[in-house]
Amino acid sequence: MLYRYSEVFRTLLAAADLALVGAAWMGAYALRFDAGIPAPLGRPPAMEYAWALLLIGPLYYGLFRSHGLYEPRRMDSALGEAGAVVRATAVGILVLAAATFFLRSYYYSRMVIGFFAVLAPIGVIGLRSTIRMALRAARRRGFNLRYVLLVGSGSLAEMVARRIQARSDAGLEIVGVVSDGALGGGVSGVPVIGRYADLKAILRAQRIDQVLVALSRHESEVFEKVVAELEDEIVDVKIVPDLLHGFSLRSSVESLDGLPVIGLQETPLVGWAALGKRSFDVVVSATALMLLAPVFGAIALAISATAGRPVLYRQTRMGHDGRVFEIRKFRSMRRDAESQGPGWTQPDDPRLTRIGRWLRRYNLDELPQLVNVLRGEMSLVGPRPERPAYIETFRRDVPGYMLRHKVRAGMTGWAQVHGWRGDTSIHERVEHDLYYIQRWSFWLDLRILFMTLVRTGRDQRPR
Repeated sequence: MLYRYSEVFRTLLAAADLALVGAAWMGAYALRFDAGIPAPLGRPPAMEYAWALLLIGPLYYGLFRSHGLYEPRRMDSALGEAGAVVRATAVGILVLAAATFFLRSYYYSRMVIGFFAVLAPIGVIGLRSTIRMALRAARRRGFNLRYVLLVGSGSLAEMVARRIQARSDAGLEIVGVVSDGALGGGVSGVPVIGRYADLKAILRAQRIDQVLVALSRHESEVFEKVVAELEDEIVDVKIVPDLLHGFSLRSSVESLDGLPVIGLQETPLVGWAALGKRSFDVVVSATALMLLAPVFGAIALAISATAGRPVLYRQTRMGHDGRVFEIRKFRSMRRDAESQGPGWTQPDDPRLTRIGRWLRRYNLDELPQLVNVLRGEMSLVGPRPERPAYIETFRRDVPGYMLRHKVRAGMTGWAQVHGWRGDTSIHERVEHDLYYIQRWSFWLDLRILFMTLVRTGRDQRPR
């Protein structure tokens, strides 16, 4: 069967991906300099661009691996795979753009990079779509099918059965269910063909390629018996663990010298994803600080003239991994505003200065946090950082509160663009923050930044 050669297939697929990426890069070069587009600086040697493939090849291989493009994707949709390709290539373009920004030993045409940003994902998605269609055609003819026996009867088994049934193109066919429920019954329409004690007899009588064990955690004794029954069988055995539904972040599986270790509170912001997000933060914050320098000067003069010094307000906040840092804002309140202790800003707060009320309305008081972003203490997008004075109370009252600190705090975030800011429900804020951490993507960050710009000046909630 084809699945026995999956490792060879993945190696060939990686080679094809990198060949397409290389062709897209050199094709972008040819399109820019050989298609009649004016080139005021002349046509650079092709070898200068060919040498760049020594960086681009390993970079894109690492990105494709980190986005799961070489993992078994039978149950993934074509759209899901295409999305992973687009996300991986987008991060690659950001890294290339950052490299050309900071490393000026050779200047690569921005138009070449732009053409490459279009050609690379189109080529890889086209290849993947062709392979997917070929595999579907093979499965319709009875090739590359895997016959599955499902063990279990609870909600976990029903969920597994429904997902397999929803993806007929995956080439998985459920032969039946083994459960101690009544024979003749079913799990999501799949018939129960035997009890747990009949497992060995069913494996001898029918062609089974894979056994999926989807027992609930309340059936630990049954689980041990089922695993013992399967110890000397030659079928593939996969276990769907019923451990993870109570945890707020995604899970992962690592190997500790051959021993599987399940991580229960992981974030997708690791590896190349973290590097891409950090590169984006650096480029945008550095550019914004340069472009907004006159605005910073005008605001500083206005605060100094109307409310006196200091112009900046510094406050201790907790950020990534629980580290404490000093956040920067333009001062919008009187100097004695916290003489009675810290507190939330209220609507029409009398402590606000005239210029401060205007700054807060348009979120201009937050602009100095671009320095925090450039220093690596914050990100452009992420959960808003809180003051340590409040955190001990929040972590006692709100389950999962400290998971917000798995990523860098942000100037704006998913909770803020939905109106949960300042003295509002801390439960709603945490729920929105954890949603963001679980589902982070570069496109979600762009969406939040766009929503922040649209909402600026409209949201009059206190902060």
